[in-house]
Amino acid sequence: MKTIVKGLALSAIASSVVMAGGYKIPEQSLNSMALGAAYVAHTSGADTSYFNPANMAFMDEKQYIDGGLTLAHLPENTYSLGPVSGNTETENILIPNLHYVSAPMGDFRWGVSLTAPGGLTKRWETPFQKAFAEEFTLKNIELNPTVSYRVMDNFSIGGGVRIVYSEGVVKNDATGIGMPLKVDMEGDTFEFGYNLAATYKPAEDIAIAVTYRSNIDLNEEGTATIMYPVTDTQGMTVTGDAGVSIPLPAALNIAISKTWDNTFTLEAVYERTYWSTYETLEFTGTNLPVSPKNWMDTNTFRIGATVELEKITMMMGFAIDETPVPVENLGFELPDTDAKVFSMGFRYQQNENLSWGAALLFDSKESLSMPRGVNDNPVLANGGTFGGGGAILTTIGAAYEF
Repeated sequence: MKTIVKGLALSAIASSVVMAGGYKIPEQSLNSMALGAAYVAHTSGADTSYFNPANMAFMDEKQYIDGGLTLAHLPENTYSLGPVSGNTETENILIPNLHYVSAPMGDFRWGVSLTAPGGLTKRWETPFQKAFAEEFTLKNIELNPTVSYRVMDNFSIGGGVRIVYSEGVVKNDATGIGMPLKVDMEGDTFEFGYNLAATYKPAEDIAIAVTYRSNIDLNEEGTATIMYPVTDTQGMTVTGDAGVSIPLPAALNIAISKTWDNTFTLEAVYERTYWSTYETLEFTGTNLPVSPKNWMDTNTFRIGATVELEKITMMMGFAIDETPVPVENLGFELPDTDAKVFSMGFRYQQNENLSWGAALLFDSKESLSMPRGVNDNPVLANGGTFGGGGAILTTIGAAYEF
């Protein structure tokens, strides 16, 4: 019994941050969604401010504004293991984005983006899973002002400040399986980071780009109401201040694009995300135990294709995305696995200034059969299979140039 209660407590605090990384959302515009985020070297609209501010230096001498709205549909996750099988609720989340790029000022230019680069709601409906992750809701909003400088005709640099607001809610309830343990936490924070970018064009139709987003430690502070187990059947409820430091890890993108006849563009992107900064999780102001994480740095490989016709631009993308979560630390709060990402979309040029379009992205997660005796979670230690999950994202957007 003591081992089970400790396992429940560890999972309770783990669920408060795990979604911040495993469910990042790199696609923050119509173009990016259609290309599966293979959109770094060859950017063209106001969203250039966010994805590669160095490229603002190469844009035409006018102003750009671009906005969109994404509906993220999260199918249910399932866990199969006899009487402790369960499933999550299906979730639908709206994610907005807005971008602006100014007219040039000599060799300088500035822009700004408002995005929601991470966030999720995940709720298990079944008693054994609710004991570890009854509800997790995370919201991240980022304001990213940027600037670019044209060093030479074929080389530019850029960068900006990342202003991130994060808030979350965590609820766990083990009373449904006869355990005197409940957790109800809320917290938020404002934090700062930076991003850097450089683009080199060895030829008019080739672009090579590098971008970097810094690590941000989200020092969440808030309140927690926790029912601690005193005996196997009775608990003691305590309410007070609580805090935790959560790494939002750094990411490096290296990209190259090639355009043929001003019509067809192919772009390849390699992304390295430095999740290994997430080693342990410890709450201040509580007696909950430290949770080991030991996440791994991950690689993502993306490829995107763009076809520009007279009035319509067609886009499609594909990506292979690794999970940072080692199987020994995987839990119900984030049953994450490797994924394949498929995307497509279009943009229609309504007139000289206005364009609009839509995009669809499908994130397909691999199923996972848990090996017995590897995971410390008292349920997952017996094995079982995770299935479902993933995401379907639908975006509509419009852009205006003047």
